[in-house]
Amino acid sequence: MNDRDFILSPARQLTDAEEALVWKKPSSHQISDEERRICNEIKRNWHRGEMRIANLLLEGDAGTGKTQLAKALSANFGLPYTKVTCFADMDKSDIIGAILPVIASERLEKLELADQSALQALYENDGFRSATEVLMDVLGVNREAAASKMKQLLKLAADNAEGDAVEYRFYPSEIVRAYQNGYLLEIQEPNVIRDAAVLMALNSALELDGSINLPTEMIRRHPDFIAVITANRSYAGARPLNEALRDRVQHTEKMDLPTKAVMMERAMAKTGYRNQQVLDVFADTIVMLDKTARANAIKGVAGMRSYFYWVDAVAGGASPAESLYHKVIYKITTDSEEIKILEDALRSHHLLEDLNAVETEVKKNEF
Repeated sequence: MNDRDFILSPARQLTDAEEALVWKKPSSHQISDEERRICNEIKRNWHRGEMRIANLLLEGDAGTGKTQLAKALSANFGLPYTKVTCFADMDKSDIIGAILPVIASERLEKLELADQSALQALYENDGFRSATEVLMDVLGVNREAAASKMKQLLKLAADNAEGDAVEYRFYPSEIVRAYQNGYLLEIQEPNVIRDAAVLMALNSALELDGSINLPTEMIRRHPDFIAVITANRSYAGARPLNEALRDRVQHTEKMDLPTKAVMMERAMAKTGYRNQQVLDVFADTIVMLDKTARANAIKGVAGMRSYFYWVDAVAGGASPAESLYHKVIYKITTDSEEIKILEDALRSHHLLEDLNAVETEVKKNEF
C-alpha cells in the first residue's frame, strides 16, 4: 500500500503550519484491513458528487486503535489532522466559536494574572489555532477545562468592556477551523453530549454540501474536509450515538481487537521485543481478558495499549506474571470479585500455566 496513491488533492499547496499537522506514520505503524478498506473507498468515491464519502464512524472499545486509524488517514490523504474531544456539557459555542470583547490594556492589568495571561494569548492569536487550543497551552489544562474557562472569560470580558467603542473578535472553534480549511477532523465521543441543540449544530456541520452560520459570516464546507467520528462502546457516560448523526455517516467500521498475528507484529514494531512465545501468550491473555470482561459486564477494557505496555515492561526486565496485574488486570478493575472472575477465566483456559512457563523461559534467558 503506497500512501501517495491516496492523496486526495495533489494540486493543493499546504502552508508550512498545515504541513506540520499532517500526521507522519512512525516506523511501528502497521497497516490494518480497516485502513486499506477506508482509503480505497474514499479514493474511489472522491469525485462522485453525492456518492462522496467524507464522514466516517469508527466505533469500538477503548484501545482498539480508533485514533491511530484517524491519524493514519491524515497521512494517507495528505490532510492536516486535528481533533475535538466532546464532553457532556458542550454548548453551541463549542461547535461554532465565540465572540470575545477586547478589553482595554488599563483594565486588563487590573485582572488576576491568570486571566490576564489567558486573554492576552487570545488577543495575540493569529487565528490559526482555536481559542480552546490557545487556552490549553497557556493554562496547562485539558480541553474541557479550557472550554469552561473560555465561557468565564467571555463573561469577564463583557463585564469589563467599555460600551460602544469596544472591539470584538470572533474566535472559531476547532470544528469550524477544520471545516473551513479542509482538514481531517477527529470528533471524539460525540455520544456523551447531553444538549440536543448542540447535536443539531454538529449534524448540520456534517452535511456534505452544508454550511455553517457564524456570527460574522456564512462559511461553506471545504471540499477536502473529512470528519472521522470515534466513539467508544459501553463507555461510562455515553449514550447510543444520535440517529441523525449516524445518518450523515457514509462509512462505518466496527473496531475490535485485531488478529493475534497483527497484535504481535504491532507489539514487535512498537517495543522492539521479539520473543515469539511471550508475545503469543500475552496476546491470548489479552483476548481472553477482553472477552471475559465483556461477558461479565466488567467495565474496564483489555486492549492494545495494555498489550504494548505489558510487553514493554517484560522487555525491560519485569516479571510477566506480576506485571500482568499492573499493566492489564488492574487497568480493567481493582474489584476483588471481578479480579477473581478474570483469574478464573485465565486458569480455565490454561493461560496461567502458559504464563508460568513464559516466566520460567524469560528467567532462563536472563542468565
